[in-house]
Amino acid sequence: MKNQSIIQFGKQPGGRALVLSSLLLAFSLAFTGCATNDLPKPDTAAKAHSELIILREGDDLKITFPGSSNLDSTQQIRRDGKIVMPLIGEVQAAGLTPDALRESLVKLYADQIATKEINVFVQSSSFPVFVNGAVIHPGKILSDHPITALEAVMEAGGFDYTTADTRDVKITRNENGLYKTYKINLQRVLDGKDSTPFYLKPSDIIYVPQRFELF
Repeated sequence: MKNQSIIQFGKQPGGRALVLSSLLLAFSLAFTGCATNDLPKPDTAAKAHSELIILREGDDLKITFPGSSNLDSTQQIRRDGKIVMPLIGEVQAAGLTPDALRESLVKLYADQIATKEINVFVQSSSFPVFVNGAVIHPGKILSDHPITALEAVMEAGGFDYTTADTRDVKITRNENGLYKTYKINLQRVLDGKDSTPFYLKPSDIIYVPQRFELF
């Protein structure tokens, strides 16, 4: 036939490139619609240290009374979340920050001590985070100090560099009963192009996906 205008991609020059471009555009549009949340603001991330110190069952506390040293005690938070204090008995501790527990004790001891100064020290504490996906040793990690996403991956043996997509790491977090997912590019951190740490919170789930390859 003369003036045939049908393009056969398999035979025309550049046809394969056009197919690949179309596929990549389709995947890009598909992933753009995925539900993720913006990263916490830098100031929020910087404050994560104090937010991590939420008292939990099993934490060991040292509670001192500078004006009444006979009341000083070392307590381990029981499985029901409480501690037993001299003179006042059981006090809820789990779920509070050390400062919140201190304020609670000041009120409870208001009629028992002359000075209102009470100190609460956390002697030992740990919280779990979970690392899954393309890492060497996926599973639960217990940390007794503030820990970043990259540090948690390193605790899990590091990335499986044969398959890991270090540019699309996801953090799933329970915030007030709702699960939110944050996406972070840890490759930029590894390359020294981003120095902003992403601090984890208790029970965060880190997922390192595998690289997607068309061929």
